[in-house]
Amino acid sequence: MTEALHFLRPWWLLALLPAIALTLAWARHRVSGSHWEASIAPELLAVLLETNTGSRMRILAWVVAFALALCAIGLAGPTWKRVPQPVEQKNDALIIALDLSLSMFAKDIAPSRLVRARQKVTDILRLRNEGFTALVAYAGDAHAVAPLTDDTHTIENLLAALSPEMMPVFGSQPSSALEVAHQLFANAHVNQGRILLVTDGVDRITDVTKFRDPRFPISILGLGTTRGANIPLDFVNQPGRVLQSDQGDAIIARLDEERLADIARLSHGRYRTLTLNDSDIRHVLAAPLPQDDETLEVDREFDVWADSGYWVCVILLPLLLLGFRRGLFAMLCIAVLPPPAHAGLWEDLWQRRDQQAHHSMLEGAPDRAALLFTDPQWRASAQYRSGDFPGAAEGFSVDESVDGYYNLGNSLAKLGDFSTAISAYEETLKADPQHEDALFNKDLLEQLLEEQESSESDSSEQQQQGDSSPQDSSEPQDGSDAQQQPDQQQGQDPEQPENQDSEDQENQTDENSDPTEQEMDDESRDEKLDALEQWLRRVPDDPGGLLRRKFRYESNQRRRRGDYQYRETEKIW
Repeated sequence: MTEALHFLRPWWLLALLPAIALTLAWARHRVSGSHWEASIAPELLAVLLETNTGSRMRILAWVVAFALALCAIGLAGPTWKRVPQPVEQKNDALIIALDLSLSMFAKDIAPSRLVRARQKVTDILRLRNEGFTALVAYAGDAHAVAPLTDDTHTIENLLAALSPEMMPVFGSQPSSALEVAHQLFANAHVNQGRILLVTDGVDRITDVTKFRDPRFPISILGLGTTRGANIPLDFVNQPGRVLQSDQGDAIIARLDEERLADIARLSHGRYRTLTLNDSDIRHVLAAPLPQDDETLEVDREFDVWADSGYWVCVILLPLLLLGFRRGLFAMLCIAVLPPPAHAGLWEDLWQRRDQQAHHSMLEGAPDRAALLFTDPQWRASAQYRSGDFPGAAEGFSVDESVDGYYNLGNSLAKLGDFSTAISAYEETLKADPQHEDALFNKDLLEQLLEEQESSESDSSEQQQQGDSSPQDSSEPQDGSDAQQQPDQQQGQDPEQPENQDSEDQENQTDENSDPTEQEMDDESRDEKLDALEQWLRRVPDDPGGLLRRKFRYESNQRRRRGDYQYRETEKIW
């Protein structure tokens, strides 16, 4: 026991020093607080004052000091043994099937159906403190964004990247989403769970009702209005235009509430149209199951140190009862009050350094986050966002993964080291040949590097032409025009000094170059640098590219199997 004895929160032991000092100072003040000795004769003072006041106050001071010391020790968390702690979680499984058909671009509810759907799914994730949640995105085909997991924060981060324009197959096939949902239930060995369709319409009732099962009720959250709205084509760079039928009529996407309500009822679920509060969520998520939700013991067990600090409360109870009369209990409460919040050590008491760094990133202070992160990759990402590209390159250089090489290439490109950045992108493409961002950045840097080398070569040739003598030819040299000939002859005037300073040589080189061509090269280089800047600003932790490639790969696999042949004549919205 003595060997294993330690404190879970040892910093609280520092409270022993100020607690004892405060108690002694208070007792000394109470003992010497009477100044009647200087004004009243000792014979009379012995009659007026109690003689045992000083000894009693000293005893009281030691009692208070003992109580404060016990409080500090109890708060420090003394422990000497471990106890096994099983991990249990509520066995509540929910799969959210999000409709990403083109009709979700409609703006009959502000700002659009898609934005409101994302917000509502985010609200659902934040309400689920227990259980497992999965997310499925579907249009003409369905894809699992996240399997059943208790990490709702990861699903929330992936949710922001979902959009109808990233779906490989256009259309609206809720049946494919339900197939994926039941497969996720089977993979997780879940015997019952809820399915929530977040959609603005279902074309065929049988697409949903054929999956009806009381163990897996299907509820529907409707998006849109009955009057409907056009489907804008802004996502294909056609602002102001809307989706039209083959006859040229504008398509109106309307919400059929009665139809969706009947489908949910037939599928043992519930229906509710989107609202501004959480009443719609609580209604659809309360669909009954055949059996009540039970707690599930997770395959994890921790041996935790048993905090025995609560025994201090048993010792302090008699002292607290005595202290109520003279107000000592109030003094104890004041003594253990925490100091006012300040930066540094005080923040470390409540949050880990990585948590502080995460909040700094959210608040737009990546420079401060870079100082707080302990993980080298997170620190490198913070340095990249703060503009410390040398530090970011150094941090990413130790990561030999696909993302590490890609981020290293971005950092080197920001530093202007194009050749080394290209090598980093090549390493990325070796590991992942389908990495679109790395391929685009590599081609762009190669083009910029070629233009840079070509510009340097042209400048060198022009400088050599300016230094050479034009006496054996009266015709303009290649790359120059007729108006440049007098300048070249003037540059070889024998009366001019042979050794010119650097400023004259630069002026001569500028005169020999074509200003129009040079301006065009500068503008083209600026445009490509701007394009590169936009691509490099893409956050490394953006999951959009990864999800897009995942969806495309899954759709290509299904297309090879011929799964899309029966959908050729169906509508795309």
